[in-house]
Amino acid sequence: MKMKRVIKNAIILLILILFFSNTIYAQSESPFLGKTIKIDDVENPHDYVASIQILLLLTVLTLAPSILIMMTSFTRIIIVLSFIRNALGLQQTPPNQVLIGLALFLTFFIMAPVGSKINSEAIQPFLREEIDQEIAYKKTMEPIREFMFKQTRDKDLGLFMDIGKLKDVKKLEEIPSRVLIPAFIISELKTAFQIGFIIYIPFLVIDMVVSSTLMSMGMMMLPPVIISLPFKILLFILVDGWSLIAKSLVTGFK
Repeated sequence: MKMKRVIKNAIILLILILFFSNTIYAQSESPFLGKTIKIDDVENPHDYVASIQILLLLTVLTLAPSILIMMTSFTRIIIVLSFIRNALGLQQTPPNQVLIGLALFLTFFIMAPVGSKINSEAIQPFLREEIDQEIAYKKTMEPIREFMFKQTRDKDLGLFMDIGKLKDVKKLEEIPSRVLIPAFIISELKTAFQIGFIIYIPFLVIDMVVSSTLMSMGMMMLPPVIISLPFKILLFILVDGWSLIAKSLVTGFK
């Protein structure tokens, strides 16, 4: 009971620190300079454990965005969107902020069933104090692991199982997350590059046709990119490229 209140207070404190960080850094002389945070001597050793758990929690929260991004569909989506921009020959259009924003919202859409299951089976029971932290963690990881297993190739799983010398595993439930997560990331990278190769083909054909046409006309000094770029954009518009890519990415995770 006490430990849960401490964790909740730590989360609230972290949010307040992030919210007021700009104000704190803007001050020329901060009243907090020279202050230190320390654990006073206490008789109960559980207080030390609680303090250490809070520090670990704050550390995990700072790394949580990167951890969650690598365990969701974000990796594949952002790589495919980057391939599209490069295949079109556009350097900064759409800008990185737009691509990341689109990738995030597509990730939220794809991961919504997983998030809903985590909320109903892990977060809400934990907040109602029906389960402890260990059970809540297991309930949280189950939907995420199920999602990753569906997208991970057996070959990649076998690779990391061989590296980790795990030969006695017979069920998926026995595969540790330290093996599943890197295998999932490798599979996502491989899938994203395969999609990127397919995306490049029609635009590569346009570049070759334009280059051959310019050479046959004796206009070798004119860069083919200048001529091919409008045709690439026109082709992308005619096939409704953004909708097609978004649909393919979303349905690829079903």
